[in-house]
Amino acid sequence: MKIKNLITIVFFFLCASVTFLIPALNASSADYLTFETEDEANTIDIFKSASPSVVYVTNNAYRRTGVFSLNVQEIPQGTGTGFIWNDNGLIVTNYHVIQGADRVTITLQDQTTWDAQLIGGSPDKDLALLRIEAPKEKLNPLPLGDSGQLEVGRKVIAIGNPFGLDTTLTVGVVSALGREINSLTSRTIKDVIQTDAAINPGNSGGPLLNSMGQLVGVNTQIYSPSGAYAGIGFAIPVNTVKKIIPQLEEYGREVRPVIGVDLSLSDSWARQRGIEGVPLVRVYEDMPAFEAGMIGLQRNSRGDVFLGDVIIGVNGKKISSQDDLLNEIEQYQPGDTVKVLTRRNKENLEFEVLLAPPG
Repeated sequence: MKIKNLITIVFFFLCASVTFLIPALNASSADYLTFETEDEANTIDIFKSASPSVVYVTNNAYRRTGVFSLNVQEIPQGTGTGFIWNDNGLIVTNYHVIQGADRVTITLQDQTTWDAQLIGGSPDKDLALLRIEAPKEKLNPLPLGDSGQLEVGRKVIAIGNPFGLDTTLTVGVVSALGREINSLTSRTIKDVIQTDAAINPGNSGGPLLNSMGQLVGVNTQIYSPSGAYAGIGFAIPVNTVKKIIPQLEEYGREVRPVIGVDLSLSDSWARQRGIEGVPLVRVYEDMPAFEAGMIGLQRNSRGDVFLGDVIIGVNGKKISSQDDLLNEIEQYQPGDTVKVLTRRNKENLEFEVLLAPPG
């Protein structure tokens, strides 16, 4: 009986050993070149499809070779990333990537280099539009997505040239939506995408892609005391890009409707004097604010200057700064009518203002 039990136990252990051994044998014999997880396959496909659209941007400056020399040499003063917008040679990047450049060159994935012409720039949105005279067969524009469909937790992919290392891929998720960052002009860029996909110096101007390989943002900033990746990066949403790029192509600058007022008194000046809102210095004749009945600074018979209208709201949105005012006006088109709430002599007044095209 003891021998029979012993045989049963040995048989059980042999069967268990074979059962555990079979997956190990299968794993060791699997072909790694053909094995990939669903997520890996998605990332690989996106990189293969999108990387030909990502370009290397070099910002060059002309400098004299010496204090007493008239000879000039070209010196690279910065690099970044861009991407192909269409097959007519339009390239999108960050404005700060090409700021101050005497000459900008674009290097495509096939390592050909092209001189770029600056078509237009928006420092307020940190976007620049360039053009190269490359053949259409070399230009593979990225498909455009909808940043309004993003959700926290969605997978995103960044491709760029961090630290000069071209065509580098990083993967992460959307960490937050609706963030605000400051541009070069201290204007607020709204609805910015926050991601933990590694973004480092040199990634600026590169694409942020969704899991369908569509452009959903333009990588622009990192948040890091050291200046290197710290898990928080920001991208300008593609819905903002789709609005600004046509303006840069047609006008060379961002175009916003105007109400025809002088805002030369700074926000800090107003705050120091306890003024809530945006005081108007001057209202230009024959412009929308003037036609609506708004007034700027006034002078009495003794020569004393006092406030006219101070804008405190637009279409029900509270206005506390010039940035608030400009951001709100940008939401509309010339020909739209907005309701502007002002305070004048401790009295609130509302004006219907017909927005005009820029001069």
